[in-house]
Amino acid sequence: MIIAIANQKGGVGKTTTAINLSAALADKGLKTLLVDLDPQGNSSMSYLAPEDLQGPTIYEALTEDSVNCVDIVRPVASNSNLFVAPAGISLAKIESKLLGELDSHYRLKDELEAVQQNFDYLVLDTPPTLGLITINALVAATHVLVPIQSSYFALEGTDDLLETIDKLKVRANPGLQILGAVITLHDKRTLLAKDIVTEIRKVFGDKLFDTVITRSVRLEESPAYRESIFSFSPRSSGAFEYYKLSEEVLSRV
Repeated sequence: MIIAIANQKGGVGKTTTAINLSAALADKGLKTLLVDLDPQGNSSMSYLAPEDLQGPTIYEALTEDSVNCVDIVRPVASNSNLFVAPAGISLAKIESKLLGELDSHYRLKDELEAVQQNFDYLVLDTPPTLGLITINALVAATHVLVPIQSSYFALEGTDDLLETIDKLKVRANPGLQILGAVITLHDKRTLLAKDIVTEIRKVFGDKLFDTVITRSVRLEESPAYRESIFSFSPRSSGAFEYYKLSEEVLSRV
């Protein structure tokens, strides 16, 4: 099962969702690979020490014949079921590197085929664009999970993402399914946030997860300590909510 966490809008909690959903699945005994596809490398830095980030990354796996995805997988010290395929700033060069290549949209899919048999779940953290990296993730994925911030501009760009998914399903990835949308960074104290939730529900209907991820200082702090929310603050609202989200994800797949 390959779940792409995608939304071309930045700051909506993609990485927070990727790192904590991965941890929740791993905590349930499911061998999980978190694939960092964002040149900022925040998912990688959330679990791996600087010395563990030395060596080849997903960029080399996608562009060099001598490196494949199996070579770049690193274990997470705090969780024996969790592994990371790291990214770095070099990934920002991928579009120019693969420009004109006939298989440019299928590179990630081909790489993951060699490693996915070793894992129960693969979770793909994508960048805040609908460029080549995100397209690769959507071509490789079996499911898409869309984090949406409960803000005034929440649905901005969502049409483009859904249209892209529909186009890819025609030929490149007919089996791709929308797993669901999850509301993130929610401030339940405001009336505006409640109104936004209503608007999001109109767009996604029963594809909207019941779980809502509220704003949490603990969720923001945990990556600095290279821990998931479950080990960093297991009694926090963030831990409870991401555990609930993982239960919903498993029930849908």
